[in-house]
Amino acid sequence: MWWSLERHDRIAIATFTRPPRNFMSVAAMTELVALLESVAEDEAVSVVVLTGGVDGYFVAHADLDDLTKLGRGEDVDGDLRSWGRALTLLESMPQPTVAAINGQAHGGGCEISLACTLRLIAESGHMGQPEVVVGIIPGAGGTQRLPRLIGPAKGAELVLSGRRVDADECVAIGLANAKLPDEGFVRHVTEWLQPIARQPRSALFAAKKAIVEGLRLDFADGMRLEGRLFVELQTGKEALELQSKAIDAYASGSSSGL
Repeated sequence: MWWSLERHDRIAIATFTRPPRNFMSVAAMTELVALLESVAEDEAVSVVVLTGGVDGYFVAHADLDDLTKLGRGEDVDGDLRSWGRALTLLESMPQPTVAAINGQAHGGGCEISLACTLRLIAESGHMGQPEVVVGIIPGAGGTQRLPRLIGPAKGAELVLSGRRVDADECVAIGLANAKLPDEGFVRHVTEWLQPIARQPRSALFAAKKAIVEGLRLDFADGMRLEGRLFVELQTGKEALELQSKAIDAYASGSSSGL
C-alpha cells in the first residue's frame, strides 16, 4: 500500500509514500484509482487533497522503470489504464480536488496536479514538465491541461524547455493558487481550504462541475450548463432553507455574507 487516507473534518487527505523518491508506478496509480472511487462516494467528504509522504517530494515523476519496460513492450504491474482513469477521476469526481505540492512535482507528478481543481505549493515546492529532456513529451495531459491553465504561450515554453518552476513563479503564472509555509504544510493546507470545505456540498459540487465541464464547452453551451445546475439547486430544499435563514439574518442586521 502506497496511499494512506486521513480525514480532517470534511477534508480527506490522501498521502503518497513510496521511498526513496516517490516515483509514481502504474501499480501505485492503480491503487489511487480505487481510493478515489471510494472517496467519491463518501458523503462525509467535501474536499479531497493529494500530497506526498516522502521528504522533498509530492510525486517526483512517473516511474522510469515502468516507462522503460513499456518502451520495450514488457509487462508492468498494475492496470495501464489507471493513469488516464485517475486523472479523469480527479477532474470528474464530485468533490473539488487539491494537489498539496510539498516538494518535487515533475513530469507525471505535475500532470497529476494539473488534473486537480486547485494547487497549493509549499515554499520549497517546484513543478515542471521535463519530458523533452529525455526525448519524449508529456503523456498524461501535460501538453493539453498546462496551456489551458496558464495560457498557450507560457504553457508551450514550459513544455518545450522542460525547465523547473519554483513556488513563487508557480503562483505568479497561475500554476498554483497559493504558496504556503514548509513547516506544518498540511495544517496550512487544511486551514486554507476551510472556506471551501464548509460550504454546502450540493453547491460546492455543482460549482466544480460547472467550471470543469464548462471550460470544455463553447460559451453558449457553458451558460446552458450553468443555468441548468442553478435551477436544480435553486429549486432544492437546501437552497431554499439557507436563503430563508439569510433573509432572517438580514432582517436582524446580523448578516456578514449573502
